[in-house]
Amino acid sequence: MKLNGKVALITGAASGIGYAIAKRYLEADGRVVIADLCLDAAQRAAGTLAGSKSAIPVRMDVVDEAQVDAGVKQAVATFGRIDVLVSNAGIQIVHPIEEFPLEEWRRMLAIHLDGAFLTTKACVKHMYEQSSGALIYMGSVHSYEASPLKSAYVAAKHGLVGFMRTVAIEGAKHHVRANVICPGFVRTPLVDKQIPEQARELGISEERVVKEVMLGDTVDQEFTTVEDVAEVALMLAAFNTNALTGQSIIVSHGWHMN
Repeated sequence: MKLNGKVALITGAASGIGYAIAKRYLEADGRVVIADLCLDAAQRAAGTLAGSKSAIPVRMDVVDEAQVDAGVKQAVATFGRIDVLVSNAGIQIVHPIEEFPLEEWRRMLAIHLDGAFLTTKACVKHMYEQSSGALIYMGSVHSYEASPLKSAYVAAKHGLVGFMRTVAIEGAKHHVRANVICPGFVRTPLVDKQIPEQARELGISEERVVKEVMLGDTVDQEFTTVEDVAEVALMLAAFNTNALTGQSIIVSHGWHMN
């Protein structure tokens, strides 16, 4: 599949899944906006990935409406349009419910849900004007499953599916599609951070966290890779009609089957 010059704004794109998606989009003849909380990291990523005008870095705190609007404005000023939004920025915080600080609960929901809302709001204005676009949200198997210690994350990822479905309905008359990618555990720094945290909270070894908690329900006890997720993101960005909208695509080695 080719993107044929389509412009994609990818949040949290300086590392991990976002970086892999940006790399895959560039390989498919796309142009990318590397949006990240850390501008230095975004600049390094853009330089490494493209070293040309095919990728630009922007600083974007996805819960700051002014920064989101400014980043989208910069993208449009540079490339003339926005064809794809990949709302990927996210964090993970784990606590038992009775010990979950309200401030951290709110931060989790804000980054995942407010971030999706604000970037969508800013991008669809341009997509509606051009009568085309693809909105891609980074969900999780936790959009459908629950795990201990992850009440805020699970709530946010469940909410993202409902938000996506509404956007798919509203965007249809403008030929704007919306879908969610739901990866299983992907071995990124975010997941590596969780292994000792969950071992401590659950009172088990790190090896058991990986084998039983993270991979126990997969068909082959394998982690999903960033490249797996990037391939699905490319398909959703390149798809040309509303036939594929309002869907959540689970990329998880069989953990949760629809």
